[in-house]
Amino acid sequence: DRGGDWSSDVCSSDLAMVLILLSSPSPIRHAFYETFLNVHIILAFAAILGVCVHCKLGHLYEVLPYAIGVFAIWFFDRLSRVVRMVYYNYSPRGSTYATIEALPGDACRVTLHLPTHLAVAPGSHAYLRFLAIKPWESHPFSIAWTSHTCIDTVDVLPTSEKAPRSPIAKSSRTSVSFLISAHTGMTRSLYTRALAAPSHRLRTPAAFEGPYAGHHSLASYGHCVLIAGSSGITHQISHVHQLLSEFPHGTIATRRITLIWIVRDLEHLEWVRPWMDEMLRMPMRRELLVIKLFVTRPRSAAEVTSPSQTVQMFPGRPNIRVLLLNEVVEQVGAMCVTVCGPGGLADNVREVVREVQGCGVIDFVEEAFTW
Repeated sequence: DRGGDWSSDVCSSDLAMVLILLSSPSPIRHAFYETFLNVHIILAFAAILGVCVHCKLGHLYEVLPYAIGVFAIWFFDRLSRVVRMVYYNYSPRGSTYATIEALPGDACRVTLHLPTHLAVAPGSHAYLRFLAIKPWESHPFSIAWTSHTCIDTVDVLPTSEKAPRSPIAKSSRTSVSFLISAHTGMTRSLYTRALAAPSHRLRTPAAFEGPYAGHHSLASYGHCVLIAGSSGITHQISHVHQLLSEFPHGTIATRRITLIWIVRDLEHLEWVRPWMDEMLRMPMRRELLVIKLFVTRPRSAAEVTSPSQTVQMFPGRPNIRVLLLNEVVEQVGAMCVTVCGPGGLADNVREVVREVQGCGVIDFVEEAFTW
């Protein structure tokens, strides 16, 4: 007889798995996200550990190595995340801190100043913790902008005649910027604290975990169409910045970029103004980039005017089908259509891309804000 310990262990493991299943549907997950996340981690640990003990007490020695392997993978994942966070946020130079700017339209521009050097691929995201604002919570956000501040001057010889730019010294410090819309919970607390601070700017200790993703490179496409809805511009602007940086050096295949951004009010343009101003000053930008801004709820149509041929502004909602068909007519090489924004916008873009399959090489990439 294997005794009550074995049967009770089976019950505890089964109970943990049942609770994970019951708490995982989307309505529950999104209504109580913070509670779901923390409880899910605890229950996953209990379930995996319970299976290991169950195999041990039940003398299931053929299965036990697999259960231990699963537990080792889970434990290594959690440990590696802690190690990465400590490595990037704490060094003899100091620790990470965040500057938070409250912006019109219930949004914050958040910049984390890391004490270490960090390479970030376009389209990446990271998990953020704000130690003065619910430090036990960790949330994922798309990385919009990355900059490096050199601490030491290092003489580095180029490795090839086509080196695109001066190498960034490993001793530099990296600043990583995000755009965070205020909804509920932590994001609302973040915005409220920043809005109440002098000049609507708040400085607070923070922690950065990442970067993750960033697997889709657009550098091999001749034609890139990037579509963003509201705060989805954070994902797209990182790709545009990388392509504009590489284009003057002839290291990418891209010859045409169309950035389509849909916002509700004109004041939302302030969200990305410093980054957009820097991109518009980049060399050879006019030869590569066309920006089309759609303001769906302007106070009046007269206030929406296009500053130039390469930066165009329109009142009202865009006709996605017409826009994409025009891009297909003027297609340069292989095309990538990427979208980041509300689900309805992504569905419209996907539908049109499916229509034009067969007109050439046209790939579709969607970046979703939820799971």
